[in-house]
Amino acid sequence: MLMWSGGKKKVSKAEQLRLQKEEEERRRKEEEEARLQAQKEEAARLEKERIEQEQMEKLKAKDQERREAELAELHSLEQKFLSAQQWKTDYRAHAKWEHYLRCDGSPDPTVLQEINTFMSLWREDQNEDIQLVMEKGEQVLNLIEKLQFILSDTPPNEITEKETVQYQESILELQNLLHQKYNGATEHLLKTANMYEDSDTGNMQAVMKDKNVTFCIWANLKKKVRFKNHVFYDTQHGFDLPKSLAVSSVAVRILHTHYDHVSPLWLQCQSVPQLEVLDSKDLTQHSKDNVEEPEEEEKKAREEPNMPAEEETCSDGRKSAISLKEKSNSVAHINETEEETEKKSEILDITPQVQDPLVQEETNEKEEAITDENIVNLQQFVPVGGVYHIDVLHLPPQVKQLKDWSMVELLDSGLEAYPYPPEEAEDAMHPPIQITLRLSDNVMYFEDPVIARWDPAGQQWRTDGISNITYKTQEKSITFGMAAFYTIALLQDTHLNMPYQAWQLQPTGMDEALLVVTTVFATIQIQIKGNQCMLSSVVVEEKDVLSHITGKWISPIDLRTVLKKAGVNIFPGEYSHKYVSVNKKAPLAEVRAYQQMALIASAFAFAWSKWNLEAGQEQVVFKVSEHLKADSVKDWSLYMFDGQKAQKLKITETSEAFSEELEEDSEFHSTLYHMLKDAASKEAIDKVETASFLFVDGVYQLLLATRVLTYS
Repeated sequence: MLMWSGGKKKVSKAEQLRLQKEEEERRRKEEEEARLQAQKEEAARLEKERIEQEQMEKLKAKDQERREAELAELHSLEQKFLSAQQWKTDYRAHAKWEHYLRCDGSPDPTVLQEINTFMSLWREDQNEDIQLVMEKGEQVLNLIEKLQFILSDTPPNEITEKETVQYQESILELQNLLHQKYNGATEHLLKTANMYEDSDTGNMQAVMKDKNVTFCIWANLKKKVRFKNHVFYDTQHGFDLPKSLAVSSVAVRILHTHYDHVSPLWLQCQSVPQLEVLDSKDLTQHSKDNVEEPEEEEKKAREEPNMPAEEETCSDGRKSAISLKEKSNSVAHINETEEETEKKSEILDITPQVQDPLVQEETNEKEEAITDENIVNLQQFVPVGGVYHIDVLHLPPQVKQLKDWSMVELLDSGLEAYPYPPEEAEDAMHPPIQITLRLSDNVMYFEDPVIARWDPAGQQWRTDGISNITYKTQEKSITFGMAAFYTIALLQDTHLNMPYQAWQLQPTGMDEALLVVTTVFATIQIQIKGNQCMLSSVVVEEKDVLSHITGKWISPIDLRTVLKKAGVNIFPGEYSHKYVSVNKKAPLAEVRAYQQMALIASAFAFAWSKWNLEAGQEQVVFKVSEHLKADSVKDWSLYMFDGQKAQKLKITETSEAFSEELEEDSEFHSTLYHMLKDAASKEAIDKVETASFLFVDGVYQLLLATRVLTYS
């Protein structure tokens, strides 16, 4: 019975129970419907996963069925690497024979008797005219460069340990002899200092230079305090002496060598990764056992061999070549321990020598710790712009003219350094020497350089003893104080251009390509033609720089040398991963990617992808587009490769998240070549097959030197 009160309806208890029951029934019905829907969706998801898994298994099975045939076809292309290796071996032998036939009087630096005779004759030559010494010095520098090139370019199996040590010792002896001759020429010039007397100050000043070296020499003939500072107007180098030196019979020499013969020899002779391939017989072998167990094989192939760490870093490069010999020949030693790894390699294109440059950096971790903060770590900083030998010298007795005779007092001591600060007053305070250096326009300093002095006793660069540094960027000059007279270098962070912001490799013609590397400071364009490359441009702040090294066709090794010498380093070293934040890729994936990219670079363009960082260490991701004409628009697609398997990705560069999902209607392939071949035109495949072996090798050498897949 319903009761009304105040115009409101009062619900009875029975009605409340009925409504509650209906609500519970509705809730149970909704829950049941939700449960059934969830079951239906789960069943659909499981069915989708089953279908996808089934499809994936079919794709993997299909990939395995054709794997051996694809590897055989790839190996056929890889004969280009063997051809390039043989060509370079023949070229080295031919160059040696050509030198022998020329009979032009220049020594073969690899023949010990010839180089020793050359050095002995020059030591005995008493002509110390500074111009003649600089001319002869250029010949010596060419001999040193030849030996350095041989050490960098010759594969370990073509050079013996004895030859390596011999070449390194010859380099050191040539360097020391050259510096001795510079000192002799300086002494000879100072004996006639009064012939170069400046009309304003009465003191001697002279600047003599060529492309390799600059002599700035000042002699204090008048010994007046008001002339204690001087600027060499030809070079804009200058100094301000303490009063005690300004009234002494001294000379100041700023000898700028545009090269570095002071740093340890291992730094001067760093080699680039070398391509070593198996001979034809081994290259065409295929292991059916490997094909039957791809996943296990893939795991084994990625395992890095247990290699002995380096025992030492060369600390006395100017006096001993032994430690460098051990370092440069560690590759050969490593190869002996990798026979098992070679046997386990599914695709026999990557040999121990090829793996070494990347694997070695992970295993050679035993380094000598640098505890003194004043010692420069040469793995992290590198001298650029040459070396400045800044000396204060005893002014030798001057030549006197008596009628037709020139008379001079001869001293047995030769060129003698003037002690500053004085040895007898070590505890007293002595004002520093102020030095100003005008930096070369042929070197890029992207940040304020670090000034370091050479410590002959410790055979290292140090930053103590240098004070009051002022760097003027626009004027390209640097001023600083020195507690004593030192050999000085300006150092730059080795890795300030790493990681790269982007990179792109594209064909530009028959056996021609363009590699563009973009860093935070510069954009570097390198043209490739056959086995030669050319620095096309270096653009910094929208301006072309370093015109003195652009437009010249040189080898990839020489390009690496000239770019690093100019302060533009895009070539990671053995320990670079310690100083650059990168996603370090597995050697298997990275090296094989470079090899196969080089094989097809005549018809396809490659470029950086942001997803490479997200892909993990076991695989690399990059953009690819068929590119047959220089002005054609690129149709980029993303590909992932782990050294054993290539696949086209569904995501694009603008996707929100990384995914390994396959592009629809695409398949797995054992090689990058066959992955791209699926959708490639016949013209593109014809270009790949007819590409010159020298071009393929040149592209590979540049990719391996820049390591764009790890350092970007």
